[in-house]
Amino acid sequence: MHRILLSLALPLLLCVAAHAAQEQPRAEQVLATAESEAVAQHKVIFLVFGASWCAPCREMEAFLDDPEIRPILEKYFVLVSFHVFEERGKHPDLNNPGAAKLVADFGGESGGVPFLVFVDAQGQLLINSNRPVKRKPNGENIGYPALPVEIDWFMTMLQKTLPSLAKADARTIETWLRRASPR
Repeated sequence: MHRILLSLALPLLLCVAAHAAQEQPRAEQVLATAESEAVAQHKVIFLVFGASWCAPCREMEAFLDDPEIRPILEKYFVLVSFHVFEERGKHPDLNNPGAAKLVADFGGESGGVPFLVFVDAQGQLLINSNRPVKRKPNGENIGYPALPVEIDWFMTMLQKTLPSLAKADARTIETWLRRASPR
């Protein structure tokens, strides 16, 4: 009898453990950790809100992970990625709990993904990817900066966030984006 109960309980425990292992970390916890790192390292936090179903989000990931770009960004920023709006792709379990609220708090609730945000070490908004546009009071999210006007805004974001960004590093980032641009 003991063996039968054990054989029935084991699959249930494995199922519960697998579900718990898949749960994404809470956005507030991730941001708190990033803030601690930013204070300790004297850096700004670069938040990227994206989704697995989003093609421009995958382009943003490729940019962030590029061996030429990643070291530059890590020199100046604590990089943080959040999954949001995953229910659109039928995978709500991929969402970071609380990340959708952060998107709204930072002004990106209606602009799509990727949504890019720079915050200081205390989590205060410095600038987001909503490019100023006439007749749109909140601007327009550039998403992944592919078009020349989007690249221009991304470079403005970097300059406003980090005036000490080395010119050579800024040039490397801009050149990479313009090379990758569909024009």
